[in-house]
Amino acid sequence: MLTPVPSRHLIFALAGLSFFAQPALAQEPPRLVLQITVDQLRGDLIQRYSNHFGPDGFNRLIDSGTWFRNAHHRHSNTETIVGHTTLSTGTDPAVHGMVANLWFDRIAGTQFYNVQDPDYPLVGAEGIDKDSEIDPTQRAATTDGRSPRNILTSTISDEVALHFGPEAKVFGVSVKDRGAIAMAGHAGQAYWFSKSEGRFVTSSFYRSDYPDWVSSWNDSGKVAAYAGTDWALSGDASEYDFGTRDLQGWEVNLPGWGNVFPHNYGPVDNKYYTTLLTLSPAGDELTVDFAKTLIDAEGIGQDDITDYLSVSLSSTDYVGHFFTPSSLEAEDNLRRLDRTLAQLLDHVDQTVGIENTLIVLSADHGAADHPGYLKTLGIEAGSFSFDRLDTEPGLVRLKADFGASSELIKNFSNPYLYLDLDEIAARGLNLDEVEAAVAEELEKLPGIAKAVASSKLRRGEVVGEGVLNNVLANYHPDRSGNVYIVFEPHWFIADFDGLTVAAAHGSPWTYDTFVPILFAGADVPKGTVYRRVETVDVASTIAAYIGTKPPSGALGQVLPEIMPK
Repeated sequence: MLTPVPSRHLIFALAGLSFFAQPALAQEPPRLVLQITVDQLRGDLIQRYSNHFGPDGFNRLIDSGTWFRNAHHRHSNTETIVGHTTLSTGTDPAVHGMVANLWFDRIAGTQFYNVQDPDYPLVGAEGIDKDSEIDPTQRAATTDGRSPRNILTSTISDEVALHFGPEAKVFGVSVKDRGAIAMAGHAGQAYWFSKSEGRFVTSSFYRSDYPDWVSSWNDSGKVAAYAGTDWALSGDASEYDFGTRDLQGWEVNLPGWGNVFPHNYGPVDNKYYTTLLTLSPAGDELTVDFAKTLIDAEGIGQDDITDYLSVSLSSTDYVGHFFTPSSLEAEDNLRRLDRTLAQLLDHVDQTVGIENTLIVLSADHGAADHPGYLKTLGIEAGSFSFDRLDTEPGLVRLKADFGASSELIKNFSNPYLYLDLDEIAARGLNLDEVEAAVAEELEKLPGIAKAVASSKLRRGEVVGEGVLNNVLANYHPDRSGNVYIVFEPHWFIADFDGLTVAAAHGSPWTYDTFVPILFAGADVPKGTVYRRVETVDVASTIAAYIGTKPPSGALGQVLPEIMPK
């Protein structure tokens, strides 16, 4: 499953040639590209909760930059690694290869976590603690090692390193390993927050030890400082849209955390202490504080060579999963995120200068609201459980019709269903026929809108069929399953390997594809654009703005509205 990449020495040797061979640009490139990705920031949420925002966070970008108000991901599986990698590569998962947070590795016979890599263990860290890790995607990893080698194309951060040479500083920071790695690319350095270690870590793909500034930050006590304190409302409940609806029946009541304000972080020795930090604004606060320290220690943006820094902010995603985007917690989290974003922008302005920085803010995906909330508004919705498939009459009948001696279905890694290829081959069955038959039966089930056989995708038979184009953009022959399942609008899986969530994402419907795209800083003009644009356009636009070539698989268009006149 791993794709070899050139050595870092070769990358920088080529980078040196590229750097000296480039013609002069019409304008000087910025000193810094700051790419901010807010995990699960659905495209309407900035405006929906903007009455809580000050002038220096989101509004600073909106008031001085260009806001694309109708931006969408065009792939179907709107998950964290898929969206982040699409933003960084400017291409579809069918090309960059990151088709899901988890896919099934047919050779190993296990689920595969997107950035796992046994060749590159964590530096001075033990990896995740499966007894305390509640994120089912990370818990499914079969090794603690991490790297970007499963990303099959270059990223915009790689292109910065290739174009500007070894003096260009390239970094990615996030609470999530996949959020940092997808953006730092192959040529940068990535740091992420280890909940089991309670500190920021990296892997040996990037370096063999930690610089003094990382060790100092980890030893500073900033993570432990939240112990015994609360996540309390930032203002009076009467100020909030959901101020009278703190307790909604579908919100997850995690023991010790609860589903009403205030939420107490508890003692630092609680095995879930660091998890609770990520389920609150504290996760973003720690990430930005670490990023500010990185900017100072590494001298980001302090010379005429363009640097790249990605800051992926994950708290909105975790809060959304546990409380939904339509909740008092989500509302207050975004209010606090606005302040945290303002601190980051202020620091960049003081150290680099906003006028010297190209800022890009977007999101990896949106999110659905809970069926219970939607039903209060008269919107039909529901949840789906795959446990029923073992006894579903149509699928049981198919097994008998095909003479299968075991289950036809080998694995379900949302949204892909993987068939048992050994059983199918042993019975001398035609794989395309089995895929089509299983897909037909699945489409009869309540909650499933489409079940798309991979044989149709391989033959390109879905072009022009609405959301099926999104499914085609998500299809990679080596990683995708035999059947792609599209749930009906407002239906989703609420139970992930024992973790029940209040809201989810991962569909091709607009509540999951709709995200903001904001460009600001440098010479970006002020404006609002309502035409539809796509997230694959982001990397190509950054490349055009700073004068590099687009990432190797880029399919997006340059957004002319942000280019200097």
